[in-house]
Amino acid sequence: MISWEFGAADLAGLRFAHSPMAEVVASAFALRAGWVSPAWTGRVSGALGRWPTLRAVLFGPGGYAPDFLTPVPSVARPRLVDELSVIAATPLDRVVAEAPLLAGDPAAGLQTLITEIRGYSEVAIAPLWPRLRGFAEGEIAGRMRVAASQSPRVMIAGLHPRLGWDGSALLIKYPDKSGQWASGERMTFLPTGFAGPDVYAMTTGRSLWYAPRGYGELWSPAPKPSAVLTGLLGPTRAAVLTLVAVPASTGEVAGRLGLAPATASHHLTTLRDAGLVAASRAGRRVLYQRTHLGDQVSGDS
Repeated sequence: MISWEFGAADLAGLRFAHSPMAEVVASAFALRAGWVSPAWTGRVSGALGRWPTLRAVLFGPGGYAPDFLTPVPSVARPRLVDELSVIAATPLDRVVAEAPLLAGDPAAGLQTLITEIRGYSEVAIAPLWPRLRGFAEGEIAGRMRVAASQSPRVMIAGLHPRLGWDGSALLIKYPDKSGQWASGERMTFLPTGFAGPDVYAMTTGRSLWYAPRGYGELWSPAPKPSAVLTGLLGPTRAAVLTLVAVPASTGEVAGRLGLAPATASHHLTTLRDAGLVAASRAGRRVLYQRTHLGDQVSGDS
């Protein structure tokens, strides 16, 4: 077990964010581990030859990623282009230290790596991006509700089976690691769909990656509503309410359920007016998610 110093003062500075680069790097770990859906794994594995530098850096025998590839986001919802700009500014001596295979020409190697990350992301991440971001948004909102209605301790303890907090330290239950880590910069929690069953603690920049609630549904068809809920609301409205356990836009609801956008909008509006769904804005998108009452009606409270 790792004991990572984290007291009340650290809790006051805790922040959440969702990082595209965390998803990129974690997806490489997930591909190595083989727990992601066969369709995704087959598509991405078959394309790895396009990105030899990325493959050497992330899929080599060491099984780790250079720290410079996972900068802690300075904003809560960065874009991939923003994070790649930070990576591009990495001092070359650090590039060589963390990715020795780029030592021959670190400037050119770094630019090649960035170009290949863009290509990899288009294949591995972009098709899932709206859902990855939606799951992260829902996770963050849900954790804030728990912290407000119960306590920060309950909120942290519920993040992941391997994670706890005793009031002075985060307790990370790694099966093959032990030690004590000191405090440092403020902590950032990064819900990361591709983190899957693992927790990743990054001491450089002080961040922790874990999977948001329901991450397994990223690769699954739209969840089926229960027979009771279907009888109560009708099949389509029950399917909509079941789907928005995590935030989704009208277009995403329509696409996943095979509805016309106007039909999806009508059902979402009806559920919102009934207090079962709430709408919030994330940038230019309006996202819908079940309320606590909606969770109770759905049987997920």
